[in-house]
Amino acid sequence: MPGVQVTSMAPVIDPRAPADMASRSLAPDLARGFMLLLIALAHAPAFVSRWDLGPAALNTTAALVRSLVAENQARAMFVFLFGYALGQLTQRQHARGSDWTSIRTLLRRRSLGLIAIGFAHSVLLVPFDIVAVYGLTLLLVAPLVRTGGAVLWWISALTLVPATLLLSWQSVTAQTAAAMGTPMTMAQLMAPDYGTHVLAGLPFWPVKTAASTIVVVPGMLPGIWAARRRLLDEPERHAPLLLRVAAIFMAVSVMGRLPMALLQIGAWTTSVSWTVAGAHALTGYAGGIGMAAAAGLVAIRIGRDPGRLAAALAALGQRSLTFYLFQSAAWVALFYPFTLDLRHDMGLAASCAVAVALWITSILLADWMRRAGHRGPAEVLLRRWS
Repeated sequence: MPGVQVTSMAPVIDPRAPADMASRSLAPDLARGFMLLLIALAHAPAFVSRWDLGPAALNTTAALVRSLVAENQARAMFVFLFGYALGQLTQRQHARGSDWTSIRTLLRRRSLGLIAIGFAHSVLLVPFDIVAVYGLTLLLVAPLVRTGGAVLWWISALTLVPATLLLSWQSVTAQTAAAMGTPMTMAQLMAPDYGTHVLAGLPFWPVKTAASTIVVVPGMLPGIWAARRRLLDEPERHAPLLLRVAAIFMAVSVMGRLPMALLQIGAWTTSVSWTVAGAHALTGYAGGIGMAAAAGLVAIRIGRDPGRLAAALAALGQRSLTFYLFQSAAWVALFYPFTLDLRHDMGLAASCAVAVALWITSILLADWMRRAGHRGPAEVLLRRWS
């Protein structure tokens, strides 16, 4: 049974205030809404104790799809969109006449708000989090928001090395533990009561948050570059470029991630696990950018009059932080010993089915909020802080 990497992904926090479709770029919201599905697929199996319960064919299929599409890649896409949102914010503030001092103050407040939300999320819900990692990364690299494009790309390339090494180490460690019969899942780490659960992660939170910032930088900086060129705000103008990026980057992602996927389902064995893990992590960044470009192409196809399904999916993307936290609350309610404790009752495929059901529920709730004129409460809280 393959191990589960206990790493987390979180949605990009869009700084734009209006929640209606007319005042926002459709492509980033569609991307965020869809990627909440991939986040759920990446996280749900981490909360069950065994992956081999249930039909073997379904479990194998779920493991293959999850490894190819969700693991590492979903995080990379949201990191890219996080950078894109920062670039949009900076451009809007410049257009309003704000100087760099004012913009830097706004970015600092936003980063502190993200750190606070991430801390509460990690302590009160699940003990792994990337919202605070976004905030800390922004706090550290805010000056890069106004640097030249060449600098952004060089720093992104240089930080890919330590980021890939960190993600590869996590993957190899998980695979080694699984081979020894002790798979790394949250099910083995869950506290028996809520009080112990809250206290367990406190000592490790600062170190984990600081160490994870290196994973964010390689995807965030290209997002800032793309925002300056309005690639997703005006996808019609950049359709040929978006098509090339989507096709090439997603193809590279599939080729680089297929060996790990085959390794996880037992269809292939190799002694070069570090190489396979490195390719899986590295090409995940390419896949994340490629899927963001694909969202731009979908937005072109939809046009200016999205149907109800696209509007509902975009509504979910507009409230991505709220429904990311909603997912974590659902994991606690379903799987922890002091709640329903379903961790021993389902395998990999069943946990992925729960993830899909939770995503569909999120779409329905977000669409209701859109029609009722309600923003996401987490987005409102972050905006008030910053």
